[in-house]
Amino acid sequence: MTDTAAPAGTPAGTPPAADAPAHPPRPWESRLWPTEVDWHAELPARPLTALFDASVARFADRPALDFLDRKLSYAELGRMADRFAAGLQQAGISKGDRVGLFLPNTPYFVAAFFGALKAGAVVVNFNPLYAEREIAKQIEDAGVDLMVTLDVAILCDKLERMLAETRLNRVVVCRMADILPAPKKWLYPIVRRKDVAKPPRDDRHLRFEHLGDNDGRFDPVSIGPDDLAVLQYTGGTTGLPKGAMLTHANLSANIAQSRLWFVAAREGQEKTLGVLPFFHVFAMTVVMGLSIEIGAEIILLPRFELDQVMKTIDGKKPTLFPAVPTIYTAVANHPDLSKYDVTSIRMCISGGAPLPVEVKQRFEHLTGATVTEGYGLTESSPVACCNPFTSENKPGSIGLPLPGTTIEIVSLEDRSKVLGVGERGEVTIRGPQVMKGYWNQPEETAATLVDGRLHTGDVGTIDADGYVYIVDRIKDLILAGGFNIYPRNVEEALYLHPAVAECVVAGVPDDYRGETVKAYIKLSAGHGHTTPEDFKAFLKDKLSPIEIPKHWEFRDELPKTMIGKLSRKALLDEEAARREAEAQAGAGG
Repeated sequence: MTDTAAPAGTPAGTPPAADAPAHPPRPWESRLWPTEVDWHAELPARPLTALFDASVARFADRPALDFLDRKLSYAELGRMADRFAAGLQQAGISKGDRVGLFLPNTPYFVAAFFGALKAGAVVVNFNPLYAEREIAKQIEDAGVDLMVTLDVAILCDKLERMLAETRLNRVVVCRMADILPAPKKWLYPIVRRKDVAKPPRDDRHLRFEHLGDNDGRFDPVSIGPDDLAVLQYTGGTTGLPKGAMLTHANLSANIAQSRLWFVAAREGQEKTLGVLPFFHVFAMTVVMGLSIEIGAEIILLPRFELDQVMKTIDGKKPTLFPAVPTIYTAVANHPDLSKYDVTSIRMCISGGAPLPVEVKQRFEHLTGATVTEGYGLTESSPVACCNPFTSENKPGSIGLPLPGTTIEIVSLEDRSKVLGVGERGEVTIRGPQVMKGYWNQPEETAATLVDGRLHTGDVGTIDADGYVYIVDRIKDLILAGGFNIYPRNVEEALYLHPAVAECVVAGVPDDYRGETVKAYIKLSAGHGHTTPEDFKAFLKDKLSPIEIPKHWEFRDELPKTMIGKLSRKALLDEEAARREAEAQAGAGG
């Protein structure tokens, strides 16, 4: 299969050159393509600041953010961002400078994000839970001299050490109390006094309220669609974290693609539950970016706490709920679910990890919402595929390519060979949302962006209707005695057992096979006596003998990433550390 779609950074509606060859029908241009969505729709390449300003003007009086009962209108949010932009410029920030955000979900994040872009800066998102070593490496790699954080001791303490040990030279400190409603704003410094940071009063520590104490008249900066907007760090397909260079055009295109896909979203009427952290690319685009595009009210939660989420859904009636499978699982399995009204939710998009069919069906039954599984990478801003809201959702599929997006499966042995329907190979992406490259990593860029395709590192197939299926990650393949075993396939089989609440399957070293299969399982309530033998008997007609796990580990909880994805990496790191300790103990003996 060949393609003449526009290259990355080009609006999807751009017609092919006159001498371009005619394009054969794409698999997804089939009977199941949602009729309300135009794959060929023009995707405007515009600065994110223009998107933001347009929504501030259109929805000025509508609530933009609801943070722990303190509401800000779009007009108020716009003024907050303008004043931050002016303050940054007065502090010496100019076009191309990198500004780090070291923040949980708060109004400060949204205002600082768009304020930094208005000042011409490049936003660098940091995970506040990163270890100091990881933070230091990212500061140095991205060239961050100024960071924005909250006056929470656990955050400020880390950045104090960064001021001493890295190139970082200034920290903007935002007061938590200032964004709380009365009487919380007065009680917070008293009740949480042990948690409140007291940074020094010097020229290395800037107060957000002082930085924003101006008339909001910043000097306009010429921002082009192809200018860099965000450095979003990712592990990518190999190696250490790398900064994916996402341009204004990349991100605005992906927001426009998502808007087309959320065909039933009502402008100026929706409420989005914003529990996914905005420093993660999924939430940055689908929760923050898309919500602002359609004038939705974002109900901000600083972190995922199940009871708080349930009370928020029941009391504030969100209609859009982007999340990861573990969050949907937790909500659906809440022990007091009957006490909460969750029927306000209309549309959900699940990303970040495979969505078990049972979880999707149970959540839809409870809420009446449509839960669609999507797929993407940091390098694609991130959304590339999604099951449609108005057409068939195929179990186990990540859905159809978004408008303007071409998905091709290429041979694992020959990356230039595009495979046909049903053939298994590496998933590649072409479209306007594909990154510019990796920051200061020309070799990694060249290995990942080949012939206009973003190589994802995922193994998958496309069916006759154009639906894409992810089989596994190339690097997660288990090579056991010459056989390729796909962890996701084993996990899907395990999820069919009622005793499995959560599971992760991974390859562990084996003297005979090289690697073998290990299952880590969190059991469902009431199934505490389920044994490995029970599972083996259950899997006998569902998996081949070599796929059935040889090692089993039952845990009360499985490790998760900051956004709630089950972490295979954390389990494998534990496994490696345990084996190293055993080897050292053996050598010592």
